[in-house]
Amino acid sequence: MLELRQLKYFLAVADDLSVAAAARRLRMAQSALSQAVHKMERQLGTPLFDRAGGRLRLTAAGRLLLPEARALVDLPRSLLTSLP
Repeated sequence: MLELRQLKYFLAVADDLSVAAAARRLRMAQSALSQAVHKMERQLGTPLFDRAGGRLRLTAAGRLLLPEARALVDLPRSLLTSLP
């Protein structure tokens, strides 16, 4: 089962298209973030990023996950704002 934390990590890397930049923004070690993304990909059974040529690009699966991950990560905030 995926965790909200993993989705946040995925979104950070997807936004920056750089593990190093995302790790700096998240204030965590680059190796820890890279491992977390690889673990997520293993759990899903598909790569989310194409790492060819030293640059990151979203794969088709990553592009499909992106809006869903954003919605899930934003859900707790939107629930809180909708309560009286």
